[in-house]
Amino acid sequence: MELKRKDLLDIKGLDREEIELILDTAESFKEVTGREIKKVPTLRGKTVVNLFFEPSTRTRTSFEIAAKRLSADVINFSVSGSSVSKGETLLDTARNIEAMRADFIIIRHPASGAPHILARNLRSSVINAGDGLHEHPTQALLDMFTIRERKGKIEGLTVAIIGDIAHSRVARSNIYGLTRMGARVRVAGPPALIPAEVETLGVSVFYDMEEALSGADVIMVLRIQLERQGKNYFPTLREFARLYCLTQERAGHAKGDAMIMHPGPVNRGIEISPEVADGLSSVILEQVTNGVAVRMAVLYLLSGSGEI
Repeated sequence: MELKRKDLLDIKGLDREEIELILDTAESFKEVTGREIKKVPTLRGKTVVNLFFEPSTRTRTSFEIAAKRLSADVINFSVSGSSVSKGETLLDTARNIEAMRADFIIIRHPASGAPHILARNLRSSVINAGDGLHEHPTQALLDMFTIRERKGKIEGLTVAIIGDIAHSRVARSNIYGLTRMGARVRVAGPPALIPAEVETLGVSVFYDMEEALSGADVIMVLRIQLERQGKNYFPTLREFARLYCLTQERAGHAKGDAMIMHPGPVNRGIEISPEVADGLSSVILEQVTNGVAVRMAVLYLLSGSGEI
């Protein structure tokens, strides 16, 4: 099977069957990543361009490794050393890259909707690696993959997402994906960091962290997005940590086998304590490992290639 689409722009536009197809395909590629020779010829001859207008460690490197393990050629585009710094528009930049016969353009951009503009104007497949305050679809897919791998299912689980909900594209993509897959989603954080009318997305809102964590199967902690906040949404980071840092004591309100997630980068002692981040319930590094398999699956399915 293949995805009946050219691009992966968001989770909101995927139906449950498409999400399941990506997760199932990622299982096969997880096996590939465990081999001594971690490479298959699936995308030999294809060219993947990483077009990142924002800093990234995990996502950019994960896409690069995923593409190389599929035998694609990979170009990492340096915005600071490009004609963008001379005033060239995003669309002109992308059209020039496509003119060099790029098959995939993976874009991270501070403007919400930037990948959608490219997708409407390019023949190349466009993959959203995070756009503004909108979505980060492959992060949500790897999170769902990790949950399903650990718990055996997603449907019926209670997932508590804690922290800066308002500025988190990870939260938005996970809310769309997890609710579509049948999970019960709770969000919790300071009132100023909970978006207005977020309940319309099918989630329950809490302002008390312990209440939100009570009986949760999964705890997903988010980073405080200081770079996206145009004003102060809480008095100090110390005050935020006092009320919303995930400590061992607070984690004890969830189920005994609850798994603890974080999309990274982790601000230790602010949103999560070091002992919890490094504890036995943490799957933070598993998320990173699974990100490669999930992104291999996305590239493979969008390419319409044959056998893995």
